[in-house]
Amino acid sequence: MSETKSPLTEAKERRDRFTTPSGLPLERLYTEESLGRWDPEEALGYPGEFPYTRGIYPSMYRGRLWTIRQYAGFGSAAESNQRYRYLLSKGQSGLSVAFDLPTQIGMDSDHALALGEVGKVGVAIDSLEDMERLFDGIPLEKVSTSMTINATAAILLSLYVAVAKKQGANLAKLSGTVQNDILKEYIARGTYIYPVRPAMRIVTDIFAWCRDSLPKWNTISISGYHIREAGSTAVQEVAFTLADAIAYVQAALDAGLDVDHFAPQLSFFFNAHNDLLEEIAKYRAARRLWARLMRERFHARDARSLLLRFHAQTAGSSLTAQQPENNIVRVAIQALAAVLGGCQSLHTNSLDEALALPTEDAALIALRTQQIIANETGVANTIDPVAGSYAIEHLTNEIESGALAYIEKIDSLGGMLLAIESGFVQTEIQKAAYEYQRAVETKEQVVVGVNDFIAEEERGIPTLRIDPQIEREQIQRLQALRAKRDANKVKVAMAELERRAATKENLLPAILTAVEGYCTVGEISDTLRRAFGEYQESVVI
Repeated sequence: MSETKSPLTEAKERRDRFTTPSGLPLERLYTEESLGRWDPEEALGYPGEFPYTRGIYPSMYRGRLWTIRQYAGFGSAAESNQRYRYLLSKGQSGLSVAFDLPTQIGMDSDHALALGEVGKVGVAIDSLEDMERLFDGIPLEKVSTSMTINATAAILLSLYVAVAKKQGANLAKLSGTVQNDILKEYIARGTYIYPVRPAMRIVTDIFAWCRDSLPKWNTISISGYHIREAGSTAVQEVAFTLADAIAYVQAALDAGLDVDHFAPQLSFFFNAHNDLLEEIAKYRAARRLWARLMRERFHARDARSLLLRFHAQTAGSSLTAQQPENNIVRVAIQALAAVLGGCQSLHTNSLDEALALPTEDAALIALRTQQIIANETGVANTIDPVAGSYAIEHLTNEIESGALAYIEKIDSLGGMLLAIESGFVQTEIQKAAYEYQRAVETKEQVVVGVNDFIAEEERGIPTLRIDPQIEREQIQRLQALRAKRDANKVKVAMAELERRAATKENLLPAILTAVEGYCTVGEISDTLRRAFGEYQESVVI
């Protein structure tokens, strides 16, 4: 009786053959030399070698495909758990958690300002009870989890660790990412709580704590995604993302950390937008520029400190409510750009996201999009298939040059924190967003179905609706938790957190103790609000 092969084994064997459907052989790697055009002065080099233009690993997708993630979270923790199980059963290889707005800005579900927002754009998490429901039946030691959370990142990470401990997991084996990129919140997104400098202190506390407690965890995902969603150009996305990263590295150094102790755990998050060639070049330029910055500016010695590892997500801002089926095509092209650009993980948006949170069917199409790219297009069969394209190499050089000019300008302003506080970065993005919108309105930029090729009659599609009862039930569970927990334990935990906040001691041990005592996200955030104050955005005219 022949042994049944697993789908993963069969997929690996297919990739090992590496021929086109016509039977044409594909080399592992193409170079100028292999094509008879080799010039040592012009050589691009190899993947896995400095400055990593062609990819951060020597084998790239021939060794391992990118991690297929689908960003999901809505309503209650129990509902989101069902969606996670569904996506994992369909071949997703990593979880990516979306939190609702109250959770993102440190408000419990029964806060007056949370009314009408509970569970709407992500899952509502108030306490360890919710986090246990969210990951019920999912062994955290065996999955990689990305959490899109910033101002309350330390709290949500502590909740994740508390669940893992309850599962009996080895914390040294936990893998995943917490976004933890607070600077881009001030620039582009707005879910901040504290002033910039204490917020940076929390970021570096996470760096330091994870170095010893969660060695495989990516402590930050420095995000250009939201900068691009706010209207930036590709050049600005690279420039401002890397300028944020420079600020984080410098803050960690100022806090006494060694660059090679924390830099290998940095990761990045980029947008995958519509212009196929520009997007591929953008990733190549970002990789090369970051490697040079880390080696020349910060004198990193560990090769892992030079690697720009990045997650990509297709562009939500490019999706249209008109003719939403067209979004399937947009997402496929954007995802292809991310893969050809060498991403380490990828999320593909669903066709209905301009209208509502994704339905299960729409999420499945988005997942299948990645699987088709991985298994049917052949782009993963040879390493860096776009290298040597005159257009892409030209665009790579141009994007790197433009991004470096922005970084030098930010340096001249005193660094990214001062550039943000002065409004320089925000103003540059606003100008770019205005220019793009003007181009759409004048039809210099065609958006199919919006300003050209308009349908005479629009067809509706099914959309997801969040039951208002979910908010009421979430509040009831929260109030029941407060009534049954150990009130004295909560009081002691909050006092210790407030004490630490007034010192330079790391906040994470106190936050972990607090969440294990069933203190809520809002209570912990309010304690830190009292210690640090709240950020008030200045009006730039």
